[in-house]
Amino acid sequence: MKIDFANLQYQYQLYKQEIDEAIHKVLNKSNYIMGNAVKELEENLQKFTGAKNAITCSSGTDALLLAMMALDIKPDDEVITTPFTFIATAESIAFLGAKPVFVDIDEKTYNIDPSKIEEKITSKTKAIMPVSLYGQPSNMEAIEAIAKKHNLKVIVDGAQSFGSSFNGVSDSNLGDISTTSFFPAKPLGCFGDGGAVFTNSDELAQKMKSLRVHGQSKRYHHKYIGMGGRMDTLQCAIVDVKLKYYAKDLALRQEVAQKYNEKLKMKNEKLILPFVDERATSAWAQYSVRVKNRDDIQAKLKEAGVPTAVHYPMPLHLQECFAYLGYKKGDFPISEAVSEEIMSLPMNPYVSDDEISFISNAF
Repeated sequence: MKIDFANLQYQYQLYKQEIDEAIHKVLNKSNYIMGNAVKELEENLQKFTGAKNAITCSSGTDALLLAMMALDIKPDDEVITTPFTFIATAESIAFLGAKPVFVDIDEKTYNIDPSKIEEKITSKTKAIMPVSLYGQPSNMEAIEAIAKKHNLKVIVDGAQSFGSSFNGVSDSNLGDISTTSFFPAKPLGCFGDGGAVFTNSDELAQKMKSLRVHGQSKRYHHKYIGMGGRMDTLQCAIVDVKLKYYAKDLALRQEVAQKYNEKLKMKNEKLILPFVDERATSAWAQYSVRVKNRDDIQAKLKEAGVPTAVHYPMPLHLQECFAYLGYKKGDFPISEAVSEEIMSLPMNPYVSDDEISFISNAF
């Protein structure tokens, strides 16, 4: 059995006619930057999420940059985040000259542990940046209470979690600004790079709209130092088609995750299965299990034709590029332990029952 990890081609074939029509509509108008499809997607994202403002941008990484720039994060400011995430989270902080300050994760959700945040707050702390890892939001109730107490901003790195929720609130409405990514392998992906920022503040929304077009207030008049952070019209047209079916795709991801849970629970002596907080729903960007002998298990699964991935094999505090922060092995023991054991199985809305059985039996 040949199993596709993300099944992007299958999804394209499902919606091929509509996607092709949307692409050709853009091609025929040849308005590739800030064309009609950009505004249409943003309006539909607002309807889907309930967020007052949805602003598309060039990537999930640039979404984080736009959020921090809008909140005036400057050199020497500190932003508290997690070391167990994709590098873009902390990289974007460092890119602005600010300092990423790491806090270890909760061993069950793999998200930042709120109980360890306050001890890291200093006079330089300006924001908390929780990551909704693998599709599940962090404990936003606790994080937002800490932020309110210390007058800090909250930027949600929701690159993997579009369509999830915490306490019944869409992840796009959590924090001061929430971000997401439309990287092709994300739950809602485009055919290149793309992302979005969400906020219920009109003031922040206007600033981010300006920042993404080089800080322009009107053509060739620049209010801010900005960036070229637009999502192109073609990508917006593609995502707009896929957004129509996204609620269905999310429901299918939930079903796939539940079936994995049922099939794999009998192997508990080998596996730690994903945990979802009862207050949260996950977008299931990944279905990640923990195993003690990961290399051996991966090799065994590969031989059986089952692709796997590791998200992520080295915490950020141990990455060479962050050596200047002065962290060392042992500083964040839970992140380090999880990074040595975590392994992702094929996850997309179209993983079949037969494939789930096959994958489960291959362990």
